[in-house]
Amino acid sequence: MSIELLTASGSPSLRTPAGWLPLNWSEIWASRALLVFLVWRDIKVRYKQTALGASWAVLQPLATMLVFTLFFGRFAGLAAKTGGAPYPLYVYAGLLPWTFFASSVGRSGNSLLGNANLISKVYVPRLIIPIAAVGSGLVDTGIACTFLLPQMVYYGVMPSWHLLLAPLFLLGTALTAMGIGTLLSALTVSYRDLAHVVPFLLQLWMFATPVIYPASIVPPRWQWIQNVNPLAGLIEGFRAAFLATPVDWPRSLGAIASSAMLFLVGALCFRRAERRFADLL
Repeated sequence: MSIELLTASGSPSLRTPAGWLPLNWSEIWASRALLVFLVWRDIKVRYKQTALGASWAVLQPLATMLVFTLFFGRFAGLAAKTGGAPYPLYVYAGLLPWTFFASSVGRSGNSLLGNANLISKVYVPRLIIPIAAVGSGLVDTGIACTFLLPQMVYYGVMPSWHLLLAPLFLLGTALTAMGIGTLLSALTVSYRDLAHVVPFLLQLWMFATPVIYPASIVPPRWQWIQNVNPLAGLIEGFRAAFLATPVDWPRSLGAIASSAMLFLVGALCFRRAERRFADLL
């Protein structure tokens, strides 16, 4: 079903039909060149006129790792609870997918506001705009992962076949970010103050996710938080892929299924709200 409506003059309208609309995958696929362009544009804008360029993709999780290693690894004693894995490496491997998720949700949530001129003047498949914001974060994560391998060599952690599973868990993280990001982008068009609330909620979400601590130390009565949090299984699976530790398959597969469901729910809600974007922006 096409989401274009013809005006009296025969030109495409910026409005879409009311009610729930199906996801038009063929239209998104036909606009893949625009999706690639938007991803590349976001990357160039982010690193334009910066002294360190793409190095910021490594410096952010690296600096956060050093702070967490000092305060939580040494002072809080979490370094002794990682199952023998070096705590700096343990934290860095958890920070990579989390940083990708948090930054992608932030950019995706504000993507429609940042592309208001594009949306209000010409017709494009609007769903590719928040998706492109997530896609640009994959480049940063790929750059940051290159620093993880030297750390593994330094700490004597030998890669195993588990490393092949890392893209699977990163894909699940991307789907979660797309689901949350597309939903937030649609809501932010109507409620602009969400742009101020989301960073605070992401901070709370990080401490509810086993980024700097193993999920095993969470008391049994609070384990349900880990079970309903898809990022818990995804981050633990991503970390296990690099540290060559056993993967909790029930939790990991449940997290991947939940991430796919979140993406579908977010995309469908986005499509329902899409008809109002041109008016509100």
